[in-house]
Amino acid sequence: MRYLPLTDTDRADMLARIGVGSIDELFADIPEAARLKGLVDLPRRKGELEVERHLSRLAAKNVAAGSVPFFVGAGAYRHHVPATVDHLIQRSEFLTSYTPYQPEITQGTLQYLFEFQTQVARLTAMDVANASMYDGSTGTGEAVLMAHRVTRRTKAVLSGGLHPQYRAVVEGLSGMADDTVVALPADPTGTEDILSRIDDDTSCVVVQSPSFYGQLIDLKPIAEKAHAHGALLIAVFTEVVSLGLIEPPGAQGADIVVGEGQSLGNGLTFGGPYVGLFATRQKYVRQMPGRLCGETVDAEGRRGFVLTLSTREQHIRREKATSNICTNSGLCALAFTIHMTLLGEAGLTRLARINHANAVKLKKLLAAVPGVEVLNSAFFNEFAVALPKVADHVVEALADRGILAGVPVSRLEPRNKDLANLLVVASTEINTDEDRAAFAAALREVLA
Repeated sequence: MRYLPLTDTDRADMLARIGVGSIDELFADIPEAARLKGLVDLPRRKGELEVERHLSRLAAKNVAAGSVPFFVGAGAYRHHVPATVDHLIQRSEFLTSYTPYQPEITQGTLQYLFEFQTQVARLTAMDVANASMYDGSTGTGEAVLMAHRVTRRTKAVLSGGLHPQYRAVVEGLSGMADDTVVALPADPTGTEDILSRIDDDTSCVVVQSPSFYGQLIDLKPIAEKAHAHGALLIAVFTEVVSLGLIEPPGAQGADIVVGEGQSLGNGLTFGGPYVGLFATRQKYVRQMPGRLCGETVDAEGRRGFVLTLSTREQHIRREKATSNICTNSGLCALAFTIHMTLLGEAGLTRLARINHANAVKLKKLLAAVPGVEVLNSAFFNEFAVALPKVADHVVEALADRGILAGVPVSRLEPRNKDLANLLVVASTEINTDEDRAAFAAALREVLA
């Protein structure tokens, strides 16, 4: 048994040591309905060449994002990533260094993470940022737990514009901790009355801007109401490029800012790995999850970098941890930092303006299609449209015509039948006038 070296005796000894009678008992926490019955329907064995050819045939059925007009967003965006980014992150000193277990001898890793933190803090207008989270969704869950520690309360109010997957992560973590989550109904237009849901029991209010549906939200009145009741405002974004144009969350009163950094330096890559951004106020820094790199001097007065305020062990000792996440998305954070450095402040602003202008052009074209209603009055580079037909079917028909048209809301909110006709579309700098015209023409044809 080349790949299964353990004997039956080995397995029996291990089971006896941990006090269970069979391997099946190890799966007791998994519901019976979720367990696989029997073997997966796959051939027992095939040669390497056969497997490679078979997988290549399967892959050929995909429509590559770069091969057709592409308008998919909803939390993951296709942007142009300069070739310099990929060239640099593939250098062996970056690609093979996993994480700073011995920070005193990984000064290069700590320095770029320090620079990453500086960029995130400036982008969000916050005092301090950590060395990244796994992604935006897990960062949002961690932010809610952090708010509970700061306020000593356990009630989180979630805006109806929060990304459904981010909401699911918060609900999952809160469910395990027996915390209270008040999730408002879906809010495509940004007209929900979230202020009335904030009271003296509220720990935090979680608001995404631009929202999952693309709507820009004024965070200032929400921050004022939250602070009046002793609660924190957690501001969330999934499109970091938006911060090149809109007022940053920190300037609008946010106490914790969480976001997805995939748009800078990182491709779509089938959904990951991505890089979560996390920033907060200085007074809350000791409750911030994840790693924090700091600047210091050595015994000879030379500049150096350290992991500060907490040791690695804190993050794996549950009773002392601010988080049980014990690493960070280091290589993705480096890619973010390189891309951000190449752009600079002026470059990011210009990129953001191009994104917004492209989205405005797309809105005008789609709004002219009979039966299509654009739902958002203020947006960045994506928005929601109401179609006269089920959006999922329309997207499939457009894909057959070589247009990747966006994300049907029903794919992320399958239980809410009222959202079946909603489609979230994005237009970044990679879209051309020809792409947008082709989208509008194909949509007109499909809806006819």
